[in-house]
Amino acid sequence: MKLVENQVVLVTGASRGIGRSIATTFAQSGANVAFTYLSSVEKGQALEKELEAFGVKAKGYRSDASKFDQAEELINQVMADFGQIDVLINNAGITRDGLLMRMSEEQWDEVIEVNLKSVFNLTKACIKPMMKAKSGSIINMTSIVGIKGNAGQANYSASKAGIIGFTKSVALELGSRNIRCNAIAPGFIETEMTEELDAATVEDWKKNIPMKRGGDSKEVANVCLFLGSELSSYVTGQVISVNGGLLT
Repeated sequence: MKLVENQVVLVTGASRGIGRSIATTFAQSGANVAFTYLSSVEKGQALEKELEAFGVKAKGYRSDASKFDQAEELINQVMADFGQIDVLINNAGITRDGLLMRMSEEQWDEVIEVNLKSVFNLTKACIKPMMKAKSGSIINMTSIVGIKGNAGQANYSASKAGIIGFTKSVALELGSRNIRCNAIAPGFIETEMTEELDAATVEDWKKNIPMKRGGDSKEVANVCLFLGSELSSYVTGQVISVNGGLLT
C-alpha cells in the first residue's frame, strides 16, 4: 500500500530543486498534490502534467507565500479544489548572500519575508482546516546554516533559525489537536542552485562531509514522506538533519 494514498499535500516552491522532488515523491506514493510556483510558470505547468501521470490529482498555483493575503487565498483555493489538506510542506525560499557590512536592508527584508514570514502565513492559514479534520502534518524546510550559521548568510541563517523556533512552538500548541509540526535541515544538496557554484568550491564542501558526497534532493524528499505519513505518527517538534554527517 502506498504510504500517503488519497491524502492531499501542499508544497510551496515546487517548480524546481528540492520542492520538485518532494512533490514527485508524494505523487509516486499516492498523494494528490497541490503546489505553488512564482516565477517559473512553464516549469510549474510541466510539473502538473508529470505528477498527473502517476494517476493522482495535481494542480499548480501561482502564489507568493510571503504575502499574507495570498497565502489565505491559496488555502481557500486548495480546499475548494481538493476538499482537504493533510500535509503542508513549507519549502519556498531564496538566498541573497553577502557579508553583513555590505548587506542592504532590502536583502535582509526579502529573505526574512520569503523564507520565514511565508512559513507563518501558510501555517496560520492551514490551521483551521487541519483542526477541523483533527489531524495534519506540517513540515518546514530549514537548513544546516539555521543550526550552525554561515559567513555571508546572516539573513538566510536568521530566517532558517527562526523556522526552527517556530516549528517547536507550533508543535507545542497543536499537539493536542493531533497536528504535528517538524522541520528538516538539509546540508549540501546538489540541485540547480549548486550547479552554479565553482567546481573547486563544491569539491571543498564534499571533503568536509563524512559521506564524501553531496546529497540528492530525493533523499530530502524521502524524509518529508516519512514525516508526512503515519510512519511518524508520534514524531513532532523535531528537527531532522539530512546532511551526510556534516554537522555531527
